[in-house]
Amino acid sequence: MQKHPEHQYLDLMQEILDKGTVQTDKGTGVKTYSLFGRQIRFNLADGFPLLTTKKVYWKGVLHELYWFLSGQSNIEYLVKNNVHIWDDYPYKLYKAKIEKGGVPELTKDEFIAKIGSDSTFAKEYGDLRRIYGELWRRWPTKDGARTVDQLAWALNEVITDPDCHNAIVSSWNPEYLYTMAKPEEACRFPICHNMYQLNVKDGKLCLQLYQRSADIFLGVPFNIGSYALLTHILAKIAGYGVGEFVHTFGDVHIYENHIEQAKEQLSREPKPFPTVKISDEATSLESFKAEHVTLENYDPHPPIKAELTVAGGYIEKQQ
Repeated sequence: MQKHPEHQYLDLMQEILDKGTVQTDKGTGVKTYSLFGRQIRFNLADGFPLLTTKKVYWKGVLHELYWFLSGQSNIEYLVKNNVHIWDDYPYKLYKAKIEKGGVPELTKDEFIAKIGSDSTFAKEYGDLRRIYGELWRRWPTKDGARTVDQLAWALNEVITDPDCHNAIVSSWNPEYLYTMAKPEEACRFPICHNMYQLNVKDGKLCLQLYQRSADIFLGVPFNIGSYALLTHILAKIAGYGVGEFVHTFGDVHIYENHIEQAKEQLSREPKPFPTVKISDEATSLESFKAEHVTLENYDPHPPIKAELTVAGGYIEKQQ
């Protein structure tokens, strides 16, 4: 009997628990158990790989991906759609301003409520520059005179030349990352899933993601769902069938405060994968909307909650 494809994920998580090297996040002091250089792959014709051993936040997957695809970088859209997976990052920047006495003191809940109700406030404090949506669709050129729509270009490449090997979208811009950047220009969000490539095989669109840093318990199930959905959407627009989603990891790890939750998930047996349908109305990147996607027959085990660690990104030098 063929092994359920979700076991790739579960086996990797078990390997991290068994063999992971203990490391410490420089910015937070939180420990992780870590491996380097792993890969899992899913044939999307066999079902949509939204993990079933715990419920994955599908609404978040869908709206975040639309947020990226539409080139947005302000969390206002997500907040207005009641998706709060990005709230911590702009609030972290706002808190730094509070400490310097530059802005009114607001709790996180007050801050997010104001983002959703006050467009002027959202424009000033809700933007996360140099992250995925901007870099996929509006990569800033060195002369500042134009932007590059990487995703539209890559999609056109696989449409006009199905044999191409160059359809890559990158979110890794050294000019704005870590100590490579000028401090005032540094991206405060860590770019984790930093590059993907489109490729056509036998009339089917495949996508390979390289993720330089991967939180196996909280982040990876979400990333699998997101990039598998991206493959479906791009295949629909390009007129291809769906092929493989290949997920390649650099550092893949589990946080010390997720250990018990991971063990609970590992005790569960996978269920059949759901399916996803993309409306015929999705004919271009510009015409695609979140409501064009329908998830069917998703019957997962209950969710398992765990705390997000806001790690990575630019670290201020200690005085």
